[in-house]
Amino acid sequence: MSDKTTLTDAVHQLLRRAIIEQALKPGMRLPEDTVGEQFGVSRTIVRHALVRLENEGLVVTRRNRGAFVAEPSLEEAKHVFEVRRALEAEVIRLLVERMPRSGYDQLEAHVRSEESVKGKDGPVSIRLAGEFHILLAELTGNHVLARYVSEIVLRCSLIMAMYAKSHSSDCAVDEHSQIIAAIRDGDTRRATSLMDHHLGAVAGRAELEPKQDSVSSILSRYGKELAS
Repeated sequence: MSDKTTLTDAVHQLLRRAIIEQALKPGMRLPEDTVGEQFGVSRTIVRHALVRLENEGLVVTRRNRGAFVAEPSLEEAKHVFEVRRALEAEVIRLLVERMPRSGYDQLEAHVRSEESVKGKDGPVSIRLAGEFHILLAELTGNHVLARYVSEIVLRCSLIMAMYAKSHSSDCAVDEHSQIIAAIRDGDTRRATSLMDHHLGAVAGRAELEPKQDSVSSILSRYGKELAS
């Protein structure tokens, strides 16, 4: 592996983490020279890293304006969650059939990491929650499935940064433990149901359905003028 490839990998990983941990917000511009200066690398390295992030759906390039952190629309966000639920149901089915010997140890170690940041660091807990699902997919041994799940989980993290009103790491960790237990029991139906409920709760926190203000709530704002 060349030094250039290694540097590109490192910049790609750091930028991705900054996006997932919500340090870099949706819509924020990513100038190549600024990124290069901060990481001590060339603009060419930065450009390669940004192309990877664009392929993952985390960055968009606008003509004559450069790269920006992506801002998924509500419609795109709903489509992403629909695909995620289908992919992760297949992950569950495969793991019940062929969980590797060390799989449960890896999953339980990850849950302990999640428990260590409960109530302490929202952005890190969001990243760890996503990495739990990526680990599940990797344990299937199906590298194609793992790649798609990784991409979709990352995009969901970006969607949560845009639309989520809250993040309950306590609920996420408890539900992850329940999913592990159901897979260990070989109960595909229960594990799939738990996963679907879990992902539904995540999507619910993202508030993907636009809420229309009621007439009373709209007029109450105007009514305050009469009272003043």
